[in-house]
Amino acid sequence: MRIDIFSDVVCPWCWIGERRLAAALERRPELEVARRWRPFQLQPGMPAGGIPWEEMVRTKFGGPERARAMFAQVSAAGAPDGIHYAWERIASAPNTVDAHRLILWAAERGREWETAEALFGAYFARGADLGSADDLAAAAAEAGLDPREARAFLAGDGGREEVLRSQREAGELGVTGVPFFVIDGRWGISGAQPLEVFVRALDEAAAAG
Repeated sequence: MRIDIFSDVVCPWCWIGERRLAAALERRPELEVARRWRPFQLQPGMPAGGIPWEEMVRTKFGGPERARAMFAQVSAAGAPDGIHYAWERIASAPNTVDAHRLILWAAERGREWETAEALFGAYFARGADLGSADDLAAAAAEAGLDPREARAFLAGDGGREEVLRSQREAGELGVTGVPFFVIDGRWGISGAQPLEVFVRALDEAAAAG
């Protein structure tokens, strides 16, 4: 079974969805599943250096008051999955091309999901700047990779076209928001659905062969 996961590391619901899918897979250890991270930028037009978090809160979330209510909802949703968001520590809204490139590079070394998890935690729990090569390399180290190799990779352009291609393919599939999960190219799950939804989807896909 193949599961393509369109996601972005600055999407709080993506972190929840990834945790819930992982939990569903733990309930079905007999299934042979290959998960693949598919880059999707929520803000593809973000400047290369990102923007201050305060600006993002104002322009994307409608100001601090509305943002607080939205963030409280996400925090409450993620808590049962063991996720803690430290919204007050986030200082920037980055362009995530390099973060996606890092995950694709990590996938070639068998550390794709460890790296994605490290990036989610770095951003949402510690306020790391995911536009910074140093912070990205630190996340790679947390995932068990060589930070010097990660930094050298990020200094080039490897994986950039794959990130852009994944974004285009998402559009062709009609994906407008993430997380979005595609099972065996036939079944789609949109959003961070409850654990039971993921388990049921796995069962249905397995039964369908």
